[in-house]
Parts: sequence; structure tokens; C-alpha cells
Amino acid sequence: MKFLLRCKPNTIKPPTGKRVAVIGAGPAGLGAAGQIRCFGHEVHVYDALPEPGGLLMFGIPSFRVSKEGVREGVAELRQVGVVFHTSTFVYCGAERPREHDALLLAKEFVDINKLIGEYDSVVIATGTWRSRKMGVPGEDLPGVYQALDFLFRLYSHELGYLPKEKVYPLGSKVLVVGAGLTAIDAAIESLMHGAKKVVVAYRRTIKEAPAGEANIKKELIDRGIEFRELLNPVKFEGSGRVERVVFTKMKLGAPDKSGRPRPEPIPGSEFSEEFDTVLLAIGEEPTPPFPDNCAGIKLNPDGTINVDEQFRTTREGVFAAGDVVHGPSLIGKALGAGMKVAPYVNEYLERKLRWRTA
Repeated sequence: MKFLLRCKPNTIKPPTGKRVAVIGAGPAGLGAAGQIRCFGHEVHVYDALPEPGGLLMFGIPSFRVSKEGVREGVAELRQVGVVFHTSTFVYCGAERPREHDALLLAKEFVDINKLIGEYDSVVIATGTWRSRKMGVPGEDLPGVYQALDFLFRLYSHELGYLPKEKVYPLGSKVLVVGAGLTAIDAAIESLMHGAKKVVVAYRRTIKEAPAGEANIKKELIDRGIEFRELLNPVKFEGSGRVERVVFTKMKLGAPDKSGRPRPEPIPGSEFSEEFDTVLLAIGEEPTPPFPDNCAGIKLNPDGTINVDEQFRTTREGVFAAGDVVHGPSLIGKALGAGMKVAPYVNEYLERKLRWRTA
């Protein structure tokens, strides 16, 4: 992430007088900012967190992504004039957002309509910060947390932005549900932060795990973290806090729309086991900074922002890129999407310049 500026500083084109607002300072937003600046446009990046980087800083461990490398890339952007507005939550609508962990660190609120009015173009790159819920009884019990929220609070504290009492407390026996990279990271951090036993449960087998069989063996099993296949929680129980998890055993059926075998519950296979902390890592959902059709921007049924092949939303001059468009992905895909949107933004701004001089 050191080379977010996609040109040499001395090759940046002369100032065009056009201003672009980028909403979101994760991989897609930073990629877009670095590329758009090369075209000579003034770039302002807005983010709810106290420093740029998004999940690279606040959701992914340093053993996976170098936080200093991210900071070096951001410093390079600042040196060529990219302006960052941190701790600034962008929203849309009559009411400010209430349920979002980033609100713990946000200090300013800006309506996206204001940005659309003040800038010549806007790029939305707000990623996938909302975690999927299982929708099972007891999910709201204290001690049952979203793994991404757990990691966010942990890293926010380690970076010096959040007091320790805001970090979700771990018990001695932790269950992590899921088998993607977020699940792996949550399991490793649980073990490193005092849990005596950590179990990762997945409703398919290790061969279908999103994180990959090799990663699970190396990063979990070799560390002494137990990986259990073909198990799915169906209920969380406890008095005042989670104490037990009721599981059902699963079997693999015909492939589903993902191409992987569909996990199916085995009737009569339910059993319970004691756990005092549960971290859910069953996937993330797109987090556009507005409800459907707010500011004239349409969302798709799955919550992603509706764009055409040139990353244009249904509001003129507003573009969107990254996970908020294509759903959860790896860092490289999000970064690449941010870079790809830049030429289309530049083309739009050049047309505006021609219209004014014609």
C-alpha cells in the first residue's frame, strides 16, 4: 500500500480547477484518490475514522497488512495535495445514522447532498462494514458479538483511539462462527488476548472454506485452535450473558448458487456446548452512506450501489467503486476498482470543462 499515487509527483497534470470528493478512505477510496490526483484535479477524502486506511487499519491485523505501509501511502498522497477529512461521517436523509461502530470515533457529520453541491464530482467507496446476522434465538445476548466489530474495537484501542472499556471482553472459551479471513483473524486475536480455548465452527468442510484449507491448517490448527466442520449454531442460551450454544450437525447436499455443496441440517442431531463468548463471522454486507434513492442514487436489491459499466450511479456526477459496488472482496480487487473509476471521473470532468469553454 506504499504506492497509492499512480504517477510520479512531477508528472501530475496541471491544476484543472475541478474538485472531487471521495467518500471512504479504504483501499478503493485511496486507490481512486491517488489516480484522480494524477489528472490534476483537487481531491478531498472523507472518512468516519480518525485516520485513513479503512479496514486496512481498523479491521485487519498487522501480521496480514502493514499499517506503517498504509500510513506511508497516505503520506505520499498528502504530499501531493490530497486533503483528508477524518472523523467525518457522511450520511443522507433526515436523520443521522445511529447504529454503526464507526460512530464511536466520528466527530463531524456531513450530508452527501452538501458534498454533491460543493464538488464537481463525488466517488463513493464506503465498502462493506455491516456484518450479516444469523437470525437465530439468543443472538442479541451479551457475549455474542460480530467478529468484525470485535476486531474494529480491538484495533481502534491498540491504535490509541478507543478506551479499553469499549473493547468487547473475551471469556475463557470462545466460539468463532465462519471460515473466512475475518473468522481466522478473530480466532487468532482471541487466542492472543487471553482465551484459554478457541473453537472455529463452519457449516461446510475445510475444503469449501473461503479462507482456504492451507490457511486454516497453518493459521488455526497449527496454533492449537480447533476447527470443526459441518456444524451450525441454531441457538444461543444464557442468563444475562451467553453460556451455551446449541448446534445442529450438517451434511453437504447439491451445489447452491455459489457452486459449493449446500449445507443441510441433519434432523435430530442437535447438541449443546458451553461457551462464554461467540464471535460471528458469516460475511459482510455493503454499507452505502444512504438508503435507497436518497440523493437520487439507486441501490440494488442486495444493498450494493447501482452503477453502469463506467461506475456511474443514477445521480449525475456521482460515481461508486469497490466493495460497496461488487460486494465483499480481497484488498487487491477493491484497490483496483478504485483505480479503474478514476479515468471515468476524469472524462466526466473534462466534458464539463469543454461545455463551459464552448
